[in-house]
Amino acid sequence: MTSPYLIRFTSPIGRIELQADDTALTTLTIERDGALPHDDLPEHPSPLLAAARAQLEEYFAGRRTDFDLPVRLHGTPFQQAVWAELQRLGWGEATSYGALAAAVGRPGSARAIGGAVGANPMPIIVGCHRVLASDGRITGYSGGQGVSTKLWLLGHEQIGFAA
Repeated sequence: MTSPYLIRFTSPIGRIELQADDTALTTLTIERDGALPHDDLPEHPSPLLAAARAQLEEYFAGRRTDFDLPVRLHGTPFQQAVWAELQRLGWGEATSYGALAAAVGRPGSARAIGGAVGANPMPIIVGCHRVLASDGRITGYSGGQGVSTKLWLLGHEQIGFAA
């Protein structure tokens, strides 16, 4: 089911599609291979989506380091716990899958953490790009064009990583 409000805009990492309901953002999708999930639907803007677009454009321009937007993240209780930890990370901060597992009380569950991170419906705003392997390597990214999108976001926030 799609949310009633929808906009798209161009960013340095490709087109972005934002959806919202009456009170919160519900999804942010980064274009993959030239397509967005709802390219077939007309845009239906809202004041909240306009504010989100403005804040994201400020982020991409380097003038914003945090977001002041309501989000509604639909997922399992485990996913919700992981996403809540991601929301604690600020601009330029990174964590590991193992550290996230420990933070949500599930040490040793880094693979499950990876699944929850990859299912994040609000990348960038809920900074899943800030999660690295315990040795600082990039292990993947589910948004946009994958690792190349993550590399751009890490570079933008000046987050170091292991090659």
